[in-house]
Parts: sequence; structure tokens; C-alpha cells
Amino acid sequence: MEIKTIEEKKNHLIFKITGEGHTLCNALKNELLNDDKIKIATYAVEHPLIQEAQFILETENKEPKKAISEAIKRLDKTLEKLGKQAKELK
Repeated sequence: MEIKTIEEKKNHLIFKITGEGHTLCNALKNELLNDDKIKIATYAVEHPLIQEAQFILETENKEPKKAISEAIKRLDKTLEKLGKQAKELK
């Protein structure tokens, strides 16, 4: 996975994630939208065979990279909890 910043402003960030499809991108988008300081969080995959997504993120009084970092930490906790629950199913 590679992340490349396309455009960065105070409350606006456009970046590309190469090597990932809808699974990770949709989870990240949804987790970002759980933050009340996020105005817009969306992404587009231009071609289904090319795993490259372009994200657009707009925030309100929050640095976009910090919002992404926080969302990833929340996702990590959720996945950790899911992993523990899956182990209990055995």
C-alpha cells in the first residue's frame, strides 16, 4: 500500500491510496464520518481492476491528517475486538 498526497490545505486533503480497493477505503470513509469535525469524506475507485482510490477529505477546525490518524486508531481497536470475538467462536 502506498499513500500519496495530491492536494493539502488547512481543512482539505486529497490523497491516493494505491494497492487497496473498496474494503479498506469504505471502512476508513465510514470511520471518518463518525467524527463530527468531518464535513466531507469520500473516495472514488476509477477502475475496478486497478486498486487505486482517491480520497477527498474536508474538516471543520481539525487538521485532516490528524483526523485520518484518529480514524485509523479507532478502526484498529474495532478490528482487534472483532479478532477476539472471532477467536471465541472456536
